Amino acid sequence: MFGKFPELVFGFSTKQGGVSPEPFCMNLSASVGDDIENVKINRRIFFENLGINESNVTYQKQIHSTTINYSPAPSHFEGCDAVYTDIKNNYLAVSVADCIPVFLYYPVKKIIAGIHSGWKGTFGKIVTATVEKLKSRFSADPSEIYAYIGPGISQERYEVGPEVGKLFSSEVSIKRNGKYFVDLKKDNFNQLINSGLKKENIEVSDLCTFTEKELLHSYRRDGVRSGRMFGVIGIKH
Repeated sequence: MFGKFPELVFGFSTKQGGVSPEPFCMNLSASVGDDIENVKINRRIFFENLGINESNVTYQKQIHSTTINYSPAPSHFEGCDAVYTDIKNNYLAVSVADCIPVFLYYPVKKIIAGIHSGWKGTFGKIVTATVEKLKSRFSADPSEIYAYIGPGISQERYEVGPEVGKLFSSEVSIKRNGKYFVDLKKDNFNQLINSGLKKENIEVSDLCTFTEKELLHSYRRDGVRSGRMFGVIGIKH
């Protein structure tokens, strides 16, 4: 989807290719117990592979909120789960290990956004709110926005308690053998559609973080020993 825009840089890391010992492998998070020097090397490998200088990356300390920040320059935000910018050479990173990563691109005005949407963010409609930010700040036309919903936990593997399962509509939350399973990807896809994006402008990864044990990190599968992946989006200078 994003490949047809030569000005756009987009990448998504996996578990493979890093220097950290098992189970961290290609871990890019500095807050999961991995050796910080290994994390620095892993990040350097990832960003250099994309032609990105790490000093041009915007990070966010994700807290499962619906807080959205505009990034005027590469920076670090404490306590938010979505960032957007119209500044070139400002690469927005989203950390992932089951929750749903969503990336937006509005080519008309060269606007990008990176969103982390777990069940709280999904229920709080952080994706809808981010599209609204692009509309209000930049007069973006949703029908011209492109979106990528990246690897995340599948409905089949995302069992939740009734207090969470009952929050969502029957379209995305099913009850099976007394247990609830929520399809976070579908809910975020629906938010994009309801916000005015065209179906043909949305790509959804079919990869499940939980299932792809050799390829992807999963907190639900591996617990506190799980590493984190990055998705990153930016516009070249």
